[in-house]
Parts: sequence; C-alpha cells; structure tokens
Amino acid sequence: MIDKNVVARIVSQWLEDKDYFLVDVSVSPDDKIVVEIDHAEGVWIEDCVELSRFIESHLSREEEDYELEVGSAGIGQPFKVLQQYVIHIGSDVEVLARDGKKYTGVLTDANEDNFSITIQTKMKVEGSKRPKMVDQLLTFTYDEIKYTKYLISFK
Repeated sequence: MIDKNVVARIVSQWLEDKDYFLVDVSVSPDDKIVVEIDHAEGVWIEDCVELSRFIESHLSREEEDYELEVGSAGIGQPFKVLQQYVIHIGSDVEVLARDGKKYTGVLTDANEDNFSITIQTKMKVEGSKRPKMVDQLLTFTYDEIKYTKYLISFK
C-alpha cells in the first residue's frame, strides 16, 4: 500500500512557492489516492493536472499500481484545515456544534485555537418595546464543533 505521508511530501514539494495549500490526502486500501488542494481564489483545472503529473513522476507504477485523483476541496464541504477558515473570513458560514445546534453567520476570525462568527439574533434592547436583531459574536474551539462550511449564496 502506498504511504499517505509519502504522497503528502510529494505534494508539499509541488506546493513550494505557490499560493495553493494542501487540504487532504487519503489513500484507500486498494491504493486509490485522493489529493485535495485549495486556493484563496479557487483552484484551476490546469494546476490539478500539473500536480497530478508531478505526483505520477515521483511514484512508480511498477512498484505499486494506483489510481490518482487530484482536485479542489469541494465547495460547500466542511473545512478540514485552518487555511480554509482564514481564506473565508468575511464569508457566510454554517457551523454545526457538537450539541446539535446549527449557527449561520459571518466568519470573523480564525486562529490555531479557535474561530469566531457573528450571528444575527433577536434580543430585547434596553429602552425598546420589541426585541431587535443584533450582532452576537460566538467563538468556538475546533473540538466543540462537528463541522464548519462555506455557505453558497445566490442572492
């Protein structure tokens, strides 16, 4: 079986001096290799082809036969790495907390320990008769959530 770490090292070599970043590498027991990359401005098919050829040039089909798939992290799929959070700061996201609550808001910050979103919530504001929509900042650690994903909007 092809070692996932070997493939990740090969991809890292290709990524040097590029604005792309590695999202995930998986290798199934039957040697199907799936590599996901991402970029702040989207992933170009030509770059996927180039990376695929680069990986193939560093692996030997004579030692082990494999199937290779190189693509972008799917839009609308849960984030897997910190850089996905960072490039989506300012975007609408959906967060599913471990307690089952779902939040929709704007991703406002992300670092290695946690991330924050701003949601709209109804609150009774002092001096007003009715509840008003106000911004509320929520901060999550990554182990407090099941997923975070970019929300596609067609407004």
